Amino acid sequence: MAYTIDRFPSEEWPRLGAMTLHPVAESVPRARYWFRKFLAPYNPACSIDDCALMISELVTNAVLYGQADESWVVRVEWFRVATSLRIEVHNPGFPANVQMRRPEASDAHGRGLLLVDSIAESWHAGPSRFGGTMVSCDVAGAWPSSEGFTPLLF
Repeated sequence: MAYTIDRFPSEEWPRLGAMTLHPVAESVPRARYWFRKFLAPYNPACSIDDCALMISELVTNAVLYGQADESWVVRVEWFRVATSLRIEVHNPGFPANVQMRRPEASDAHGRGLLLVDSIAESWHAGPSRFGGTMVSCDVAGAWPSSEGFTPLLF
């Protein structure tokens, strides 16, 4: 497992951080923990809890539905795009298979993308630049403006 925090994001390089995770269930709480830890110094105006919930759902889906013939990883990246926060989760598999379900009340699974859809400003699924699938979501109003954007270092 690897973690990266980008200390000096800019318009040219808006990524704030990244994680590479093993495709196992234990990666879900790790992703939540490290995302919270890495995002907090940027003091976002959006709910970090809501963002961590979306990370949980997207990483869970990546672990459950990613497919590859050889060993593979789940990649999570987050970016500042103007005043929004964009979260991307990448995994092997076919982008055409990503779809929001409409589960019955008695169904135990199938609500992940419904949660993401209800919290995020928007979400998208498509091909990943790493190969496979990328599912992203945008949280509007995460920061007040694009000027003076640096992490708060303690």
